[in-house]
Amino acid sequence: MLIGVPKEIKNHEYRVGMAPASVREAIKHGHEVMVETNAGEGIGVSDAEYAKIGAQVIDSAEEIFARAEMVVKVKEPQAGERAMLREEQILFTYLHLAPDPEQTKDLVASGAVCIAYETVTSPYGGLPLLAPMSKVAGRMAIQAGAYCLEHPHGGLGMLLGGVPGVDPAKVVILGAGVVGTHATHIAVGMGADVWVVDRSPEAIENHWRQFGRSTNSVFSTDDAIERHVVEADLVIGGVLIPGAEAPKLVTAQMVKNMKPGAVIVDVAIDQGGCCETSRATTHAEPTYIVDDVVHYCVANMPGGVPRTSTYALNNVTLPHIIELAGKGYRQALKDNRWLRDGLNVYQGKITQREVAHDLGYEYHDPESVI
Repeated sequence: MLIGVPKEIKNHEYRVGMAPASVREAIKHGHEVMVETNAGEGIGVSDAEYAKIGAQVIDSAEEIFARAEMVVKVKEPQAGERAMLREEQILFTYLHLAPDPEQTKDLVASGAVCIAYETVTSPYGGLPLLAPMSKVAGRMAIQAGAYCLEHPHGGLGMLLGGVPGVDPAKVVILGAGVVGTHATHIAVGMGADVWVVDRSPEAIENHWRQFGRSTNSVFSTDDAIERHVVEADLVIGGVLIPGAEAPKLVTAQMVKNMKPGAVIVDVAIDQGGCCETSRATTHAEPTYIVDDVVHYCVANMPGGVPRTSTYALNNVTLPHIIELAGKGYRQALKDNRWLRDGLNVYQGKITQREVAHDLGYEYHDPESVI
């Protein structure tokens, strides 16, 4: 199969769909790989390094999209990229369709076969292609929050961990999943007063076993969320309903009642955000202020550390790339039910239940259409 890897064009997105090691593996399996010039620049990889292992270095994204049987990306295709997709072409990338009706409409119109990293599942549970970026984003969320708490950046002027004789910041983490766990690691390491809120008794129990008395765990109710959010110096939004729009756990009224200079880092912004006052921002302009509360809502947080993120992502996407290229999409999707869970749009049909529900499309079972 001819695989195409275009350069990412989303604002301040420096990751790349296939690092040289992944390209080398694909070529070893008998496939051809085209990489757009400068696609690896953000992770410190030159065109010459791709060419040395046998990749075709292509001058334009237009040629990549025109020729490739499968396009491998990182972030959702931007409008200009969506216009170049064609019928039965495989698109393998993050999509996050539920809060993005325009992208969904364009993908449906394209006739392409669109497989989303974030809904691929595993026999061991969880979302294995989303997990590496959730780990990165969880860790970055605390770094970003600590930065925003500094007075020059609009914050309270607090050091996250305090100093002897001065209280640390209260960090409230909504969600004890992958984002929440990794945010907790960093927050605890920095000496913060950490409170983790989740609605799953099992998640709370797992959190207790992992962190013990170094954190406080709270069962999620409206009352508990309101009480702790209003008291917080830093709130991390790390909730996820696979494929669906994130629930709005933090209301606009709660934000009004927070301390002036408090900070919200909404990691759930890729799925619409878990705060009513959240709207997607970029690395170029990462924050804004509502009711004196700093909001950090960068929709591609891991793009800020592209080298780490690219290699972590490639570790989990490569086996699926090889399977899709080796078997073709129909056979690969038939054989692998976990990969089939990633199928969001198939030749004009929505094949992801939550996306269909949230955006008002007819749902088509993936098994029935392939």
